[in-house]
Amino acid sequence: MLVLFETAAGYAVFKVLDESKLKKVDSLYKEFETPEKANKIVKLKHFEKFQDTTEALAAATALVEGKIGKSLKKVLKKVVAKEAHEQLAISDAKLGGVIKEKMDLSCLHSPAVAELMRCIRGQMEGLISGLPPKEMSAMSLGLAHSLSRYKLKFSPDKVDTMIVQAISLLDDLDKELNNYIMRCREWYGWHFPELGKIITDNLAYCKSVCHIGDRTNVAGSDLSELLPEEIEAEVKLAAEISMGTEVSEQDISNIRHLCEQVIEITDYRAQLYDYLKNRMMAIAPNLTVMVGELVGARLISHAGSLLNLAKHPASTVQILGAEKALFRALKTRKDTPKYGLIYHASLVGQTSAKNKGKISRMLAAKASLAIRYDALGEDTNAEMGVENRAKLEARLRYLEEKGIRRISGTGKAMAKADKYTHKSQVKLYDPSGDSTIPSTSKKRKLEEMQEEEETPSKPAKKAKKIKKEPVSEEVGETSTVSTEETPKKKKKKKSIAVEPKEEEVQVAEQPKEKKKKKKIKEED
Repeated sequence: MLVLFETAAGYAVFKVLDESKLKKVDSLYKEFETPEKANKIVKLKHFEKFQDTTEALAAATALVEGKIGKSLKKVLKKVVAKEAHEQLAISDAKLGGVIKEKMDLSCLHSPAVAELMRCIRGQMEGLISGLPPKEMSAMSLGLAHSLSRYKLKFSPDKVDTMIVQAISLLDDLDKELNNYIMRCREWYGWHFPELGKIITDNLAYCKSVCHIGDRTNVAGSDLSELLPEEIEAEVKLAAEISMGTEVSEQDISNIRHLCEQVIEITDYRAQLYDYLKNRMMAIAPNLTVMVGELVGARLISHAGSLLNLAKHPASTVQILGAEKALFRALKTRKDTPKYGLIYHASLVGQTSAKNKGKISRMLAAKASLAIRYDALGEDTNAEMGVENRAKLEARLRYLEEKGIRRISGTGKAMAKADKYTHKSQVKLYDPSGDSTIPSTSKKRKLEEMQEEEETPSKPAKKAKKIKKEPVSEEVGETSTVSTEETPKKKKKKKSIAVEPKEEEVQVAEQPKEKKKKKKIKEED
């Protein structure tokens, strides 16, 4: 039996000396523990070395695709064809079928052959003579780099730079169009201000201005191609009673030229959008199905390329475009954003505010899978994207219906059968201790607490004093009796309050004594 073995340096053909050893697959590795033992089982018959890395790459790509390369065909004709009666052990069953069909050689592929190949690879330096280990490692490294470059090399249809440029231009066109239309409405509004309120569509407004020119021409002009009958009648009526100022013919020509520019840019924008849609379906069909053309193109543009976007995890895809809000939230220790550019996707837009976070998380997870499939997969169909979108839509319907059911009466009955969840009483970590801002001292807190307690007690004392002031002489006598029973401190306070009353009584008695003296003098 002959064995065809592929290496980075070239093709090697070995002859099996003892075929009985191959029957013991589990213990075959013991026969290849040393180069001496390995040489007793297999012997090198021929080695065809590659001339350079390009030849090695061509041979490797042919093997990957299951084809016979030029160098392999040369080896098979030179060595194996001479001993056509013997079987050829092959590592790839697909390649064996091609060799059998084209070269008419009997090929063998089995678990025993796979184990033999593994054992030969382990003792390759000892079995293949005349090949230094350094040269072998350098050639294998060069071939690995070349092969990976070949596999990841995109076709002209898969160039995502065009998408990055197209979406950037589309955003710039939108900004310019808004500026032009605003200027056009403001400029023509001096002459015919009522037209801006009647025609709300920007493109129809610019076309109407180009067609009308001076507002005096409205009565004779036919606007049926541009506007519906009702709006046309409104425009004609407004033109008769317009409050606008008169403008010259030169002003009207300049306004018309601006309106023509707006119409041209709008047409080009529509054309550019169609181009972008076709490009996205060619390069990233699954991503386009998941989030739409514009959102998908913006994600690719933000990441730099489709391959860079494929390297991002789902959590990054979810908040891509909201970096400023994310770092602000991390700095101020507040809630991080739930969505970035993905917020504008149709699936997130049609959900209620309560479920937007959940749907954006699920959409980001599925979109990241779709991006990797589009960037690194060989197929160009959108089956995976359609399947994942259907799953997300079903999940969205369930979440929306769940909320409606809970509100209704039947939902209350269902809520009783919900799974019991144990509420943990474990204390959570208090993040306020991590703050570097100096907090208020304990003494200051105690002083503030005491001030709060003292403030409500002051108005109560004033109320007591108010009650004690309008007291008669009798009450004063009783108060003196009560003060004797109370402690000394209270006596002083109450005596001070009562003293002015006694003085008032003495002042009131003085005029009575004067009257009595006058009467006595008159009698005398």
